[in-house]
Amino acid sequence: MLAYVWRYNIYLKQSAATAPIQVTQNGEENRILNGVPDWAYEEEVFASSEAMWWSTTGKFLAYLELNDTSVHTIDYPWFGSGQYPETIAIPYPKAGSTIPKAKLFVIDSANPLKRVEVVVPTFFGSGDHYLSSVTWVTDERVAVQWLKRRQNHVLLQIYDFDGSNWTAKSVRFIFDKYFKSFLSVILLFLIFQYNPARPFFAEDKISFYRVMSDSKGYKHIHYITNGKAMPITSGTWEVMYISKLTSSAIYFISNEHMGRPGQRNLYKITIAGGHSAPQCLTCTLHPERCQYNLGYVFSQMGSYFIMTMKMEIMKRASFPTDLWYQMMLPPNFDKSKKYPLLIYVYGGPASQTTDFSFRLGWSTYLASTEGVIVANFDGRGSGYQGDEVMHAIYQRLGTYEVEDQISAVRKFIDMGFIDTERIAIWGWSYGGYVTSMALGAGTGLFKCGIAVAPVAKWDYYDAVYTERYMSRPDENVDGYKNSTVMSRAKNFQSVEYLLIHGTADDNVHFQQAAQISKALVDEKVDFEAMWYTDKDHTLAGSARYHVYNHMTHFLQKCFAKTK
Repeated sequence: MLAYVWRYNIYLKQSAATAPIQVTQNGEENRILNGVPDWAYEEEVFASSEAMWWSTTGKFLAYLELNDTSVHTIDYPWFGSGQYPETIAIPYPKAGSTIPKAKLFVIDSANPLKRVEVVVPTFFGSGDHYLSSVTWVTDERVAVQWLKRRQNHVLLQIYDFDGSNWTAKSVRFIFDKYFKSFLSVILLFLIFQYNPARPFFAEDKISFYRVMSDSKGYKHIHYITNGKAMPITSGTWEVMYISKLTSSAIYFISNEHMGRPGQRNLYKITIAGGHSAPQCLTCTLHPERCQYNLGYVFSQMGSYFIMTMKMEIMKRASFPTDLWYQMMLPPNFDKSKKYPLLIYVYGGPASQTTDFSFRLGWSTYLASTEGVIVANFDGRGSGYQGDEVMHAIYQRLGTYEVEDQISAVRKFIDMGFIDTERIAIWGWSYGGYVTSMALGAGTGLFKCGIAVAPVAKWDYYDAVYTERYMSRPDENVDGYKNSTVMSRAKNFQSVEYLLIHGTADDNVHFQQAAQISKALVDEKVDFEAMWYTDKDHTLAGSARYHVYNHMTHFLQKCFAKTK
C-alpha cells in the first residue's frame, strides 16, 4: 500500500501493479492542501513536510486538509537570472491575522473514494484552533490533539470507528492551565517542536503516558487514566521526551543526572506491577567525557536501540542565579591576559545553547585561530530548567532574555580576563533579534554586533509562534510596542553593527531587516549590511561560506587594537 501527494492531492496505490487512485480532487496551490502542511504547519506545528498517518495495519489512512484561501500571502521577489524577477507568494499568517482552517479526514484503504471527517468537538472547535497531532491507537481507534489558537488549552479526543463514522468517545482529556501559554516542549533529533507532546498508549488502549508540566512546574512523564494524571517521574529536572513504550517499560531522555540541565541520558522505567524508579542506562558510559547521550530507533520490544554519544570539552558552570553558561577558551589560555569576547546568543523561548554536546564550528575557529573567547548563556526564557525560568518572558519577548545577556557580559568581565574594549555579540534568527535588542539597549558594553536574519517586530512574524508567547497584537499592545528593534535605533550610534539577511527568506522575511535598516537611516546611524540574493533563512550553498567569511572579517576589524 502506497499513498503519495501530487499537486496537493492524495493518490493511493493498493499494490505495486495497480494504477493509482486519486483520493482527493480539490487540491490547489496556496488554497487547499491535502496530505501536506502549509508553511505555518510545517514550520511551527508538525516540524515535518508530511500530514498523513497510516493506522496500525494500514487499514485506514488519516490526512490533513488545510484551507489557506483566506490566509494572507507574503510576496517576495525571486531574482533568478532572467530579465525580470519573478514573485513568490506563500500563505503566511502573521500575528493577529487569519490562520489556516484544518480538517482531519480518514479513508478506508480498501475503499479510498469514501472519506469520513474526524470532527473537532463543537465546544472546542467553534473558534480558531489547530490540529496538533494524530496518534493511531488501534486500527479503529485514533487519538487527536486539538489546540486552541491561543495555545493554552489542548484537547486530546479519542475517536472510535462505528462502521461508518469516527465517533468521539466520552473519554477525552483537556489539558488547560498550561502554566500560561507555554506547551510541553520536546526535542526530536535536534529539531525543536513547540507542540503538545504526543501520547503513548498503554496495553489497555485507553490510558496513556505523556510529558507535561507537574505541579511544581517541571516537565515529567504522567500516566493519564480515568481522567486523572499521575506523575511517574518527579524532581527539579526535566524529561525531554519519551523514546519508546513497550508492554513492560518506558524509555525516555532526561537531564536528571547530576542536576545539570545541559546533560542528556537515556532512562528506563519498568511498568509491570507498578512503576519503578528510573534507571539510567547511559550515565556510566564514559562519564568523564560523554555527558550527552541520546537513545532512539528502538527495536520492537525495546531490547536494542541506536544511540549517540557526544563528547564535551567546553568550560561550563552556573552563575549565582543558577543559570548556565559555557565558554570556549583559546589554546594556552592565560587568565592573567586580556582576551576579546564574543557572545553567541539565541535566547528564544524554551531554547538551550549551554548543553554538553561537542561541536566544531565557527566558534571553534575563532577561539583556536583568532584568540577570541566565545561564550553563551541561557537566561530567563530558556528551556529544560523548569517553567518558572521558561515562562519569565511570557507576553514580554525582548525583555528579560535580553537583560540577562547583558548581565552575563558583566559577570564575564568580573572574571578578570576579558578586554572590555573588545566585546561583541552575535546571533541568527531569534538570536539576531536578541543581538539587536542588546546593542540597542545603549549599555556601552558592546563594541560591535552581528545580526543574521533577525526578527525586528513581532507583528511581522508568524501567528503560530508569536501568539504562543505574546498573544495577539490587540491583546498585548504594550508587549508588542516595547519589543521592536526599531524603537532602539538611536542607540546604535555608539556600536558597530552588521545586518545580514537573505532576500528569499520565507521564515523571517527580508521585510524585517528592511525595517531595521530604514530606522537606522532615519537616525543617521552608520552601519554595515549584507544581503544574499535568492537565499532563504539558512543561507545555504555558496552563501554559507561567504557569510562566515564576511563575519570573520567584520570581527577582525572590530577586535583590532587601536592603541
